[in-house]
Amino acid sequence: MDAAHIRNFSIIAHIDHGKTTLSDRLLHRTGTIATRDMEAQLLDSMDLEKERGITIKAHPVTMRYTARNGETYELNLIDTPGHVDFSYEVSRSLSACEGALLIVDAAQGVEAQTVANVHLAMKQNLTIIPIINKIDLPHANVPETRQQLEDILAIPGDTAILASAKEGIGIDEILEAIIERIPPPKPTGAPSVQALGFDSYFDTYKGVVTHVRVFNGELKAGMHVKLLHSGKNVEIKEVGSFNPKPYVREKLEVGETGYFTANIKSPKEVKMGDTVTDARNPSPVLAGFKEIHPMVFSGIYPINTGDYEHLKANMGKLQLNDSAFVYQSETSVALGFGFRCGFLGLLHLEIVQERLRREYGMDIIATYPSVVYRVTMSDGVVKQIDNPAFLPEPNYIQKIEEPMVKAFVICPNENIGDMMALISEKRGAVDQTETLDARRVMLTSLLPLNEILIDFHDRIKSMTRGYGSMDYEHADYQESAMVKLDLLVNNESVDAFSCIVHRDKAEGRGRALAAKLKEVIPHQQYQVAIQAAIGGKIVARETVSAFRKDVTAKCYGGDITRKRKLLEKQKEGKKRMKAFGTVNIPQEAFIEVLKA
Repeated sequence: MDAAHIRNFSIIAHIDHGKTTLSDRLLHRTGTIATRDMEAQLLDSMDLEKERGITIKAHPVTMRYTARNGETYELNLIDTPGHVDFSYEVSRSLSACEGALLIVDAAQGVEAQTVANVHLAMKQNLTIIPIINKIDLPHANVPETRQQLEDILAIPGDTAILASAKEGIGIDEILEAIIERIPPPKPTGAPSVQALGFDSYFDTYKGVVTHVRVFNGELKAGMHVKLLHSGKNVEIKEVGSFNPKPYVREKLEVGETGYFTANIKSPKEVKMGDTVTDARNPSPVLAGFKEIHPMVFSGIYPINTGDYEHLKANMGKLQLNDSAFVYQSETSVALGFGFRCGFLGLLHLEIVQERLRREYGMDIIATYPSVVYRVTMSDGVVKQIDNPAFLPEPNYIQKIEEPMVKAFVICPNENIGDMMALISEKRGAVDQTETLDARRVMLTSLLPLNEILIDFHDRIKSMTRGYGSMDYEHADYQESAMVKLDLLVNNESVDAFSCIVHRDKAEGRGRALAAKLKEVIPHQQYQVAIQAAIGGKIVARETVSAFRKDVTAKCYGGDITRKRKLLEKQKEGKKRMKAFGTVNIPQEAFIEVLKA
């Protein structure tokens, strides 16, 4: 199809504002999906997405639409995730589009992630079409939402389209606005084909399937193309688009979005954001995406050590589908061979673990999540430490800096006090308070990343009864009194439980870990001491009591000294046992403690 009749757009919004429901409606209205095949959350293909009601992956789909002017247009839509941990998916999708539909829930208004996604779209110079969704709800407040669009996002409120994706209201107006307001794609004028690979997945039969947006020239089967980043020349076997299942096409022309397969068998050979061009007459590189840096690290180990190679292969396939996930090999005394993995946030970590378990059938265990610390040694050398096991001895360290994040928390007015208390409990400071409207405020605060890893988001939701939302961006490093907390079982350090914590919180953390470990370590023939230590100083202790054999059972009366003699003899034996004995901590104990 000629470029003038093509429109590429993405859908952006805060989590749960109705992106996927709207894309279902557009597919139905354009006839891409027959009524009998319709189902809710059609583009969310993973079980995980349907269960949690969130989008994890961006999904491309091609639609044909006959406009009111009688002409037929090709609409390429990419449905994107809303959660802060998947903002990399959003930024990659936007680079393949000329416009974006911005959805705002009429009942909830502009949320933290809405603001972040609009900034991403504005950076790419996209045309933004605002849509006020869920106008059929009884507590929808359209005038206030229009006002918020103007005040918070500087988007004219009168340009917003009123819609209800669930009831099918305003769908035709949205389709007409896409054709009128979003500009058609323009060729770049490069000497040969130029296409941007913005996503990929692994197919057992076809190998690596790469999602592309063509910026110049055309792609068709039989062409020899070059992947500029990896320098690999490949022959294209098949090209096609999605509706939403993949279907084969003769060729992909300028401005079109689809996929291609080639003789690429290994996930390592494809790089996200790579430029695909003609092998004999290459074009210049397209602006890809910035390298993503993981924020949270955790060790992932197979429960059965024999599954190590299997896990390695599956992680490669998963990384192809989720390029924000990074991993490298590591070993642990307690857990054997495994991988040190990097994630964008805690939900991302949870989703990756769940996908490894479900899609690849792996039995895995993950260590406590940690962040990257910047350690300046006494000789001036700066080291990046993401694993407590590699933290040098305190006498060699000049200072430790921890990563900080700038968090934007939006909450109802009545929860300001609770929210400020939560932020100060997490060692943060509120920089500014901004009133958004009559009901809500936005708190901008600086917090240490490792404090918001575990339960920060959950506590915001429970304090505000679900009305609070947060978004964060990486700020910088700040010097802090961080220490390494070790857990000793029978005077031996267990590396899987080591963690880097702030000195003020080390004691509480040590007590909690020791108490949990006491519950799961089996009784031995002798007393086992569980201690939490900072360097040589013990900050918490629990004791697992010994099995006691009743050695005095055979004494029937007589002098008390006979009993004492037997008990003393038993005591000596236990002492000897303790000196030579080692406590084997069962795998279940690791899993229980790491869950806690």
